[in-house]
Amino acid sequence: MQRSNLFDGLFERLTRDLAGRTSRRSFLATVAKALGVGLTLPLLPVDRTGRHQAFARTAQTNDPTECTYWRYCAIDGDLCSCCGGSTNTCPPGTSPSPTSWVGSCINPSDGGTYLISYRDCCGKDSCGRCVCTGMEGEMPIYRPQLNSDILWCFGADSSMVYHCSSAVLLGKA
Repeated sequence: MQRSNLFDGLFERLTRDLAGRTSRRSFLATVAKALGVGLTLPLLPVDRTGRHQAFARTAQTNDPTECTYWRYCAIDGDLCSCCGGSTNTCPPGTSPSPTSWVGSCINPSDGGTYLISYRDCCGKDSCGRCVCTGMEGEMPIYRPQLNSDILWCFGADSSMVYHCSSAVLLGKA
């Protein structure tokens, strides 16, 4: 019990000293300023270039059947290039989903950053080859256009069955 009395006494002295030095209005203004700064701090831009550079250090431009191919920095799934399609086309018997998620990848050959659209190819059972789980720049599920964990085959012409994922180059970011 002695400790709590010591703490109570210290807290009482500090609050009385504060009350003697400040007015209610200035105290409330200071608290409001602190709250305003605290609430706007998460809105400031954050430098996330380090995440892109981590994949870019191991990325290559020669073999699109490897997870280290530069366009696959944010892909999540089986590579269509291993399943009868190519980097940017679906295999025969499947169709691209009408929706996609996006990522920006650094091409190691020119150092440029490019916007990539990742589309699931739908209509056949999962290919099961060349599974890659790149999550470069992935955002939480409430930002679905930047999240790869969603099954993107909803609304596809053929069916909602996932087969593989392709990486279509949209242009410079």
